[in-house]
Amino acid sequence: MKKLSLIIGLLVMTAGNGQAQADTSFRLLKTIRGDITDFTVDNLDNIYTLNSSNQVKKYNAAGDSVAVFNNIRNFGRASLIDVSNPLKVLLYYRDFATVVMLDRYLNPVNTVDLRKQNIFQAKTIAQSYDNKIWVYDELENKLKKMDEGGKLLLETPDFRMLLERSLNPVKIADENQYVYLYDSTYGIYVFDYFGSLKNNIQIRQWENLKVAGRYIFGSRSDTLYRYEISSFLYDEWKLPGELRTAAAFNFSNSRLYALHKDCGDQPACLSVYALRQ
Repeated sequence: MKKLSLIIGLLVMTAGNGQAQADTSFRLLKTIRGDITDFTVDNLDNIYTLNSSNQVKKYNAAGDSVAVFNNIRNFGRASLIDVSNPLKVLLYYRDFATVVMLDRYLNPVNTVDLRKQNIFQAKTIAQSYDNKIWVYDELENKLKKMDEGGKLLLETPDFRMLLERSLNPVKIADENQYVYLYDSTYGIYVFDYFGSLKNNIQIRQWENLKVAGRYIFGSRSDTLYRYEISSFLYDEWKLPGELRTAAAFNFSNSRLYALHKDCGDQPACLSVYALRQ
């Protein structure tokens, strides 16, 4: 987080000092060009890309391709890649309510069919700290935890009774001994590991949301936001010019990642930036 804090600090300097400072804030390490429709990064700076044919490819921190998952015909389109644990990758196929677990080489090790637990509609899932699965059952309006075999371990009460409303979560994150459930309309609901509601953080309409350590990051239009969980304070900065046109971005402790579409002769390009020391 120290390096990430330095990145944020330079973003603040960029906002105050103009384009000249923006040009020296980041050093372009590499650009991966090709058929990339989505991507994510883990805490070791490995990159995982998804292409239009549903192929998943893994690149190491140096940008070298190290693994490919090509079993693309069984479950339709992958809607989510969870790399919270770099040793265990989760692919979620929403149309089939199926989670495929891969090892670090992207070899399949297990498959969980959520429909066997009568979960037929779930927009998002996440890996728990103990390598189980969090899933929000939209039909029952409950947050549920399941093991690797698909067995139900716990569930919250019906949110319509708990909150007097149903939710439409777009992201689940397990961080800091809490589970964060993000609904862009109603904010972030924070639960403990027993499924008890602890807080509702009024963060709304953010994109690229990521919970990382002490902070929650997100974006909206050309602005980057950072919310400090313990102090309830947040900061905002205008993004540098090279990031403002990105279709999506992500970041780790030392790097920024920006996905651009229509890159000349290639459908997309993923640029990786390091902080200038």
